[in-house]
Amino acid sequence: MKKTKLSLVGLAVLLLGGTSMYAQSWRGGGPVTLDKKYAGYHCVNLLDSTSVTVEPTGQGSFAVCRAVQVQTPVGALQQRVLKYDYDPLTAAAVFKRVTIYHSDGTYTPVDVSKTCDYAAPARAIYWGARQIMLELGQLEPGDIIDYEIDKKGFTYALLGDMPQEGDDSRFIPPMRGQFYDIVPFWSSDPTLRKVYRVSLPAEKEIQFQFYQGDCSSSMRYEVGRKVYTFAKNEMMPFRREPNMVDLYDAAPKLMMSTTPDWKEKSRWFYGVNEDYGSFTAIPEAQKKVDELIRGKKTELEKVAVLTHWVADNIRYAGISMGKGEGFTLHNLKMNYTDRCGVCKDIAGTLIAFLRMAGFEAFPAMTMAGSRVETIPADHFNHCVAVVKLSDGTMMPLDPTWVPFCRELWSSAEQQQNYLPGTPEGTDLCITPISAPENHYVRIQANNVLDDKGTLKGSFTIEAEGQSDSNIRRIFTTGFQSEWKNALERQLLNVSPKARLEGVDYGRSPKDYQRAPIRMTFRYEIPDYALKSDQGVLIFKPFVLNNLYTQVLSYLRIDTNLEERKYGFKDACSRLVELEETLRIPSGYQLQGGEKLENLDGPGAGFTGYLGQDGNRLQLKTSLRLKKRVYEASDWDSFRKAVNAAKKCGEYIVLKK
Repeated sequence: MKKTKLSLVGLAVLLLGGTSMYAQSWRGGGPVTLDKKYAGYHCVNLLDSTSVTVEPTGQGSFAVCRAVQVQTPVGALQQRVLKYDYDPLTAAAVFKRVTIYHSDGTYTPVDVSKTCDYAAPARAIYWGARQIMLELGQLEPGDIIDYEIDKKGFTYALLGDMPQEGDDSRFIPPMRGQFYDIVPFWSSDPTLRKVYRVSLPAEKEIQFQFYQGDCSSSMRYEVGRKVYTFAKNEMMPFRREPNMVDLYDAAPKLMMSTTPDWKEKSRWFYGVNEDYGSFTAIPEAQKKVDELIRGKKTELEKVAVLTHWVADNIRYAGISMGKGEGFTLHNLKMNYTDRCGVCKDIAGTLIAFLRMAGFEAFPAMTMAGSRVETIPADHFNHCVAVVKLSDGTMMPLDPTWVPFCRELWSSAEQQQNYLPGTPEGTDLCITPISAPENHYVRIQANNVLDDKGTLKGSFTIEAEGQSDSNIRRIFTTGFQSEWKNALERQLLNVSPKARLEGVDYGRSPKDYQRAPIRMTFRYEIPDYALKSDQGVLIFKPFVLNNLYTQVLSYLRIDTNLEERKYGFKDACSRLVELEETLRIPSGYQLQGGEKLENLDGPGAGFTGYLGQDGNRLQLKTSLRLKKRVYEASDWDSFRKAVNAAKKCGEYIVLKK
């Protein structure tokens, strides 16, 4: 790469030419001087600009311009290779120009013909996504990387053979004529200026909203077109909080869509899959459906048996079929034959099964992980099913998330938006909160502690819903030869000296549909309590001493944080009831006296008791976690309840 001296006048002309003129110049004819507040960052985005030209078909042509200043050696390593992801079935992307400007006034043009095009990293879904990459070579602090990417296309794919060279039809969105975009206005690096500009045919109407912040915006008329511009200056990195909601639910974002409402999208989604024949019955599948529902008397029994069979028998693995990725669900023959696929294939199989059993059933799009707004921009990453019951209720079902789970809709998806595809059109829906009692985990222990500190006894653990799935997983997905070791590890988590004497887990713990999980452990733990020379015994309550913590997801939320600005998430709503009766040596007294706690609030509640009656200690705690997705205002009650539960697990002191 050759370094060339650049005059200030020439630099200004270069930066104001071509598509960059819409993005504003990042360099006003002189060196870039940054405020001291940017000094501690490895890189600073001087400019982040996207200009989109929308055709009447809905196809978008994007000019993506970036100017990044390297400030440290770490930043130089981070920026030495430019990367950009795209899907070749629906989009094309190339580096149009790349130039490195140096602090001494010289610049180095980068040969974009050396761009490499690789398969993008993937896991579980292999749909042929690509990544263009361009190596820049050695960078130094003070260097500015100025580049532009030309992209055309859209985000999702529909039916279509692999495109021929020069065929631009693949860039037209599946909902022909419609355009939408979701633009994050946040960055991990400081950004001096971010601009998003979209030019549409004058006859197209578009609705938009800026969420969780503000920006400057304008609309201007050009020849036969309307141009919308959104800009924000001096954006600092978004400060995240532990366990917070998705950035799309907290950080500034722009959403826009030419689609009038979600009902229109619902009707389109229904039609595109009916036209393709995604749910057409086949004889071999009809035979399986008839076999499964035989003897089932109620509609819920039939829905349950079909949902669980599909969930348990179709492996999650997505391979590009060349046709039908994105919005279109693969047909039943493919799914039933292959017995594998992604969420849409699993949901599509269930929809076909339900229809063959006489139900009305439809596909639905949903967003696992964040909120879907009222602006009908397609913020979806997951496909589920809905079934219409005899009373008219539309019941959501998700076979992808309920393998070996006693639920039909995973409560790890509580408070999640979804859009059914129906002939009449359905508005955006949201799944309700599942009561904590639906996901209880109960541990009841009866123990004896001798004056040497040895603990002997038994405990029984019971669980339902998402708690059941978590605890039962060793039986449903693990090797039977490992069952004993997995159960023994629960006791070894309590104490490395623990000895497992036996576990009663019933006849068939793999049969999750039969009843909630219930297991009884018998054990002995030498030196469980520390004994001092003064005859003091110190120990932690057994049921609160690192036992089955994998199901207690709230323990992984940092409750030292006093206040929250944003909402936060737990794995699921949950009821945790722990009880222990402990017989202690004669003559010992509980130090600190009886303890009683009673808290309740919008996010969580807790009751706890610790007391002594003769030579018995009694511990009872009940923690009620009322949601999966919490508002920031729920933090006070959640934090107090969880901290009270943790406090009950502190050391107990017995003294003669």
